[in-house]
This record gives sequence, structure tokens and C-alpha cells, in this order.
Amino acid sequence: MRIFHDLKSSIESKHVIVVEDIVDSGLTLSHLLGLLSQRNPASLKVCVLLDKYERRKTEVKVDYCGFRIPDKFVVGYGLDYASKWRHLKDIKYVVEE
Repeated sequence: MRIFHDLKSSIESKHVIVVEDIVDSGLTLSHLLGLLSQRNPASLKVCVLLDKYERRKTEVKVDYCGFRIPDKFVVGYGLDYASKWRHLKDIKYVVEE
């Protein structure tokens, strides 16, 4: 994981919520939470729209979850596959033929 833009202000003693679209392996989110926790926030919570819990490779506590979904590829509502289907108003599973 590489960080291209760091925070512009301190999060020390502040309540922080990390908002994520989808969490699967948890590796990136775990790394990010580790970095943020070193900055001494008052609290650090995670909010995700979609949680693919079955794919977890490391334990990550999700405090607020929209939906738990099975291990299937999803598109729509901003999520895409090869730059396609991002515009869909619903979240759909991609079916491979």
C-alpha cells in the first residue's frame, strides 16, 4: 500500500470514522487502521457498504455495515468491472459464463 496524499490536519484526540465501499480480505483496511491508530485518535471506527466476510485474511472490526455479501464479484452504485457497469443504480453480481 502506498499513500499518495496524507491527511492535511491532525486526528489526535478526534473521533474518526473510516468509510469504505467494500471490504474483502481486510489487508488494506487493516494496514490503514494501523497507520491511523498511531496518530492517537480519540476513537477509530469503520463503516462499510459491503462486507465480504468470507474472504477475510486478517481480522478487521467493522463497526457499521450496510450489507454482508457472499464471495461474488459485484458492480453498480460506483463499483465497476473493467470500467463497466459503475453507473448502475443497483448493486448486482457479475455472472461468468
